[in-house]
Amino acid sequence: MSTVALSSPAVSRPAINPWVVAVAVVIPTFMEVLDTTIANVALRYIAGGLSAAVTDSEWVITSYLAANAIVLPISGWLSQHLGRRNYFLMSIAVFTIASGLCGIATNLEQLICFRILQGLAGGGLQPSSQGVLLDAFPREKQGAAMTMFGVAALLAPVIGPTLGGYLTVNYDWRWIFYINLPVGALAFVMCYFLVDDPEYIKQERASLRSKPFSFDYMGLGLLTILMSCWEILLSKGQEWDWLGDPFGRVQTLVVLFFFSLAYLIYHEMRIEQPVINFRPLAERNFAACCLIIFCAYAVLYGASTSLPGLLQSLFGYDAFVSGLIMSPSGVASIMMMMIVGMMLGRGVDARWLIAGGLVVMSIGCYQMAMMNLDASPWRLIWPRIWTITGLSMIFAPINVAAYMYVPRHLRGAAVGLFALLRNEGGSVGTSLAQTIQIRRDQFHTARTGEFLDPLNPSFNEFLHQTNSLFVQQTGDAAGAQQMTLQALSELRHQQSASLAYFDDFWLFAILALSLLLVIPLMKRAVAEKGAHIAAE
Repeated sequence: MSTVALSSPAVSRPAINPWVVAVAVVIPTFMEVLDTTIANVALRYIAGGLSAAVTDSEWVITSYLAANAIVLPISGWLSQHLGRRNYFLMSIAVFTIASGLCGIATNLEQLICFRILQGLAGGGLQPSSQGVLLDAFPREKQGAAMTMFGVAALLAPVIGPTLGGYLTVNYDWRWIFYINLPVGALAFVMCYFLVDDPEYIKQERASLRSKPFSFDYMGLGLLTILMSCWEILLSKGQEWDWLGDPFGRVQTLVVLFFFSLAYLIYHEMRIEQPVINFRPLAERNFAACCLIIFCAYAVLYGASTSLPGLLQSLFGYDAFVSGLIMSPSGVASIMMMMIVGMMLGRGVDARWLIAGGLVVMSIGCYQMAMMNLDASPWRLIWPRIWTITGLSMIFAPINVAAYMYVPRHLRGAAVGLFALLRNEGGSVGTSLAQTIQIRRDQFHTARTGEFLDPLNPSFNEFLHQTNSLFVQQTGDAAGAQQMTLQALSELRHQQSASLAYFDDFWLFAILALSLLLVIPLMKRAVAEKGAHIAAE
């Protein structure tokens, strides 16, 4: 998560080695980030195991991300009022319990509810663990601590697909959730004994207790309605025929969405302590970076859910092999993050690195769009490497550019808003990929059918050769004719589905490239010498 290492008041350092504390708080963060991708390759297995539609199984991803995004803006408020240690331990406990409940879910509706609970608990883990790290280390070592945090946060989504595929194929999809139980228990015990609130947090909490209790319930309610409408529209709009919905469900959601958005902005701009502070968006660098990170994560998650679906439905790969194809990109991304960090430290303008990352992402998605069903595994791995490498080029520079001109008193609000838009971008990308794939599958099925007629010599040749082959194998002329038509239908379905998936990648390539138009609107962003450059 993109963060700004804000200087905190003097804190009393723990007597134990701070690196032991770092290991303790990074474990739950690794676990939480891992769960954003571990289920990607198992969606078809989950749908089959729970007797649900594959398209509905996308909610396993989107519900988690949406819940995560809702709690992120209020994680600071919860940490202040409950105490950071208490909130951190509560988040670990609830996340671990919710993981176990996900594993024992008997239908998709239960699984989605438990994933929402898991996402609500997980939203507080990253901000809390970062705060603990900054307070546990002296200022000169904070950069090294946050680098450790960043590597863990980067490795988790890379390892996720492979681990999820291995557990799904060799055991059961439920183990992608059960695996959190021992890890969560270990993290809870370690943090219970090693983590404590520094004195300044205890003083802040005591001061808050002496003041009248206040919370922006209206803002949180409007935010929940807004995001719920948005997620349902993206996931169910195609099934309900969008604005042609005869039952008026889509139309009602659209009205609720725009009303909630307008009133949320109006309400939040009028109060002193809003749950979502929109004031940082007045700074053009921050606004541009929010748009870029929202769309970049839409590309990331859209491509990350489309690729396993393509590999498992049309290439015949199982979940483990699909995960292996997606994972090598992690090595390249770590190397690129190190290179980009050094370039930023030497005064390279962050805008150029962001632009370069967008171009590389676009190239990766374009290469995926130009594939066919005869592609070898390595032909599939390299476009994925390009896409994730491009995203790695964006992480640190966008952190520099986003917060450089934001007033210090608004930086806390800016971090929450930035994280919210980043997570929601991933959720939107997942839903968008599903919608485009379904609509384009229908389109390509209709178009390929236009050329299957007796006047097409290729069509006649295929029927003749295939029919002759089946006659030789079975000796049944009537049965061979039915088998020939079935083979033709399956071939048509494969080609139409593949073209629909490739259209997804086309869309993401165009989206990434179009973001270059935002770069000229940004002001020069060069990191200060010696500043900590975070890309967590």
